[in-house]
Amino acid sequence: MYRILFYETLGKCQALAPTMHKFLYENKLLSLDSSTISLCLGLFTWAKFRKTKGAVKLHLLLNHDGYLQSFVHITSGSTHDVTLARNLNIASESIVAMDQAYIDYKLFCRWTEDHVRFVTRTKSKAASRVVETRAVPKNRNIISGEDIEFTDK
Repeated sequence: MYRILFYETLGKCQALAPTMHKFLYENKLLSLDSSTISLCLGLFTWAKFRKTKGAVKLHLLLNHDGYLQSFVHITSGSTHDVTLARNLNIASESIVAMDQAYIDYKLFCRWTEDHVRFVTRTKSKAASRVVETRAVPKNRNIISGEDIEFTDK
């Protein structure tokens, strides 16, 4: 019932959402993230997260066209972030921005084959080589811009 309500409401919001946005990309820009929502285990016994803590996790894919969610899913608090990302169907030529919790090299390989671009920080021990170094905009919180290639299977 809530899924149907969400997608009906989303459809109405998309029709009303502004078509112009401050991101001037030719590609669709998406942000992928999740948030753990703490719950009182005494009241929500079904939401067991740790021994004495209850929680659920809200997974969200934000479409920057109109700043609307295009995917929302609630799981148990212990569900790893990347678990749901593996099941998302991202449109070809989209750009997905995400944090390190979504690092999954098989997923990255599939997205690359599907022409989905992605932006994340690599893990410090990732086996990779820099293919191209990009200019970094001034006065921004961007440390570096690099196109990399993973060198390990």
